[in-house]
Amino acid sequence: MAYPSQLGFQDAASPVMEELLHFHDHALMIVFLISTLVLYIIVAMVTTKLTNKFLLDSQEIEIIWTVLPAIILILIALPSLRILYLMDEVNDPHLTIKAVGHQWFWSYEYTDYEKLRFDSYMIPTNDLSPGQFRLLEADHRMVIPVESPIRVLVSAKDVLHSWAVPSLGVKMDAVPGRLNQTAFITSHPGVFYGQCSEICGANHSFMPIVVEAVPLEHFEDWSLLMLEDA
Repeated sequence: MAYPSQLGFQDAASPVMEELLHFHDHALMIVFLISTLVLYIIVAMVTTKLTNKFLLDSQEIEIIWTVLPAIILILIALPSLRILYLMDEVNDPHLTIKAVGHQWFWSYEYTDYEKLRFDSYMIPTNDLSPGQFRLLEADHRMVIPVESPIRVLVSAKDVLHSWAVPSLGVKMDAVPGRLNQTAFITSHPGVFYGQCSEICGANHSFMPIVVEAVPLEHFEDWSLLMLEDA
């Protein structure tokens, strides 16, 4: 869960998000080194009165500042491509959930069950219980088993939406008439919050996403209870 004046990302709750955090730190360190080198060169050129006529016309330095950026780009591109392929992997999911965006709420359908489907609306501020988060709580949470591969099929009913949960490293566009898929694994139990990340209309900020990861036996009890109420 994010907090006010937070500078970094939310704590990772999935292996993919952990990889994304590591890549962010890796790329940020390279940017810091480049920025420091450029700042040093600027300060040195402004402050020194010495010139070197051989340095101003040097084949060696031309080679260095051509080859070095190429090496840096490779150091950034290789881990980036690796994570990109990891995010697209969907290997034998234990559970498939279809998330459909509406103006302005989400509906969920557990496709492995016959009648397990529900709508998820934001809880109004006046109806919040103590400890609940304003604009982030939903009346029905998307409950999933922990440490299980989950596939989410994302689509929309009316306009463009985006199903995004930052702590899980998941963000997938919901396009009317198109079925996109994403997958994730939660590494520990908890409640993870997200919001629609596409400007979808007047109430764009009022369609939160709440994912609750629970142990498998608790998920089975929840699913049986939901099927009885259906």
